[in-house]
Amino acid sequence: MSPTPSRTLVLLAHPRLSASRINAALLGAARDVEGITLHDLYHAYPDGFIDVAAEQQRLLAHDNVVLQFPIQWYAMPALLKHWFDEVLQAGWAYGQDGHALRGKGLFVAATSGGDPEGYGRHAAQFTLAELFRPIEASARYCGMRWLGHAAYGANERINARLPEFAADYRARLAAFTRGDAHPEHDSR
Repeated sequence: MSPTPSRTLVLLAHPRLSASRINAALLGAARDVEGITLHDLYHAYPDGFIDVAAEQQRLLAHDNVVLQFPIQWYAMPALLKHWFDEVLQAGWAYGQDGHALRGKGLFVAATSGGDPEGYGRHAAQFTLAELFRPIEASARYCGMRWLGHAAYGANERINARLPEFAADYRARLAAFTRGDAHPEHDSR
């Protein structure tokens, strides 16, 4: 008898998902992975009013959280930031008696409008790892395990690489549900 798979929540935060081939491909790759729950924040909260209690219950029901979003002006989309501000409350996610997320894993799966290799000291002045430091700091502050990040580039060669990106993402998600959550920081 095989062990029960971990449950991984994929929080998708893309304000224009219908216009994103890469995020649609990643989402499609995630759909058939056992133990994965997909949750589209922009679909669930088109008005921006977040049901905090429902989101907290959703987090409690999962072992790992994956944040899937496009990098917009070197940051996460506005609704995802709003979600952080509303859902990760003192006394629940951090602070005295705030232990609800302790031990859960957090991973970032981000997409960029160009090659992820374009981030770095020579181009944008900051690497992707540096750009994701606030998310990593938030995870650690809440007692979560930082599982790293993967970045997928949405450049002119995207169509040729979509199957590769989707397979990589599917493999990472499957690893999380098996408990093999040791991804490397990388860019695709």
